Amino acid sequence: MSEFFGFGGYQRQPEGYFSWQHLTFVSCLMVVMVVLAVVLGRRYAKRPMERKDRVLLVAAILIDGFEIFKIVMFCLRSRDPMGWTHDLPLFLCSIQLITIPMAALCKGRLKEAALDFVCIFGVLGAVLGTYFAGQNYAAYPVLSLDNVVSGITHSISGFTSLYIMISGMASMKKENVWITFTILLGFCVAAYVANVALECNYMFLMAGDGTPYDILFDLLGGHPVLYPLGVVALFVVYILIFYAIFSRIRAGKRVPC
Repeated sequence: MSEFFGFGGYQRQPEGYFSWQHLTFVSCLMVVMVVLAVVLGRRYAKRPMERKDRVLLVAAILIDGFEIFKIVMFCLRSRDPMGWTHDLPLFLCSIQLITIPMAALCKGRLKEAALDFVCIFGVLGAVLGTYFAGQNYAAYPVLSLDNVVSGITHSISGFTSLYIMISGMASMKKENVWITFTILLGFCVAAYVANVALECNYMFLMAGDGTPYDILFDLLGGHPVLYPLGVVALFVVYILIFYAIFSRIRAGKRVPC
């Protein structure tokens, strides 16, 4: 157990990024994520919104609970009471720690925007945070606190996104797009300020750090201004593409056979 939690440092060598152990572990998580989303999404598709919200509430409690547990363990492991400053919820995937509870508990347009945000970024975050998390799987053993909890929380985000789509909770109203952009850009600004103040790399705005963002970082030569702006631009483009595809699919379903 001491080795799993990493007290005194991990003694095992990391199996490696894209090793069979890494791919097997995250693939198991993805299978569970998809199966649960399909089963629960279809079960609650015709239920009242209040019943659908219960699943979201459970997901919100689980994702926040696991993340709080991880941060507490990191502080105990490092014996640094301020260690939490390097684990703030300022990554793209970490925004779901806030937006999933909002989707479960809020009402009106704020709820709709939160549902749409989780829907848009949940699956993307799940894939990037498991299969393409080179910063984790190259540094820590697969079955370790760092990777197991990270894998679980990213899978919860992906599950919630799929569940929202399958159960019919996503609205994707054009008048709510500005709220989605505001949530994202607000976190980007907060992440950049934290990066400068704490010398971190939240939202990967400072460097790719072993993730696919390395491609953009290399293309822009690591430019301190163009690179973070490029990352934000990718987020915006992704949102617009997601909205366009979702609208096209929804329009297609309304066409009589």
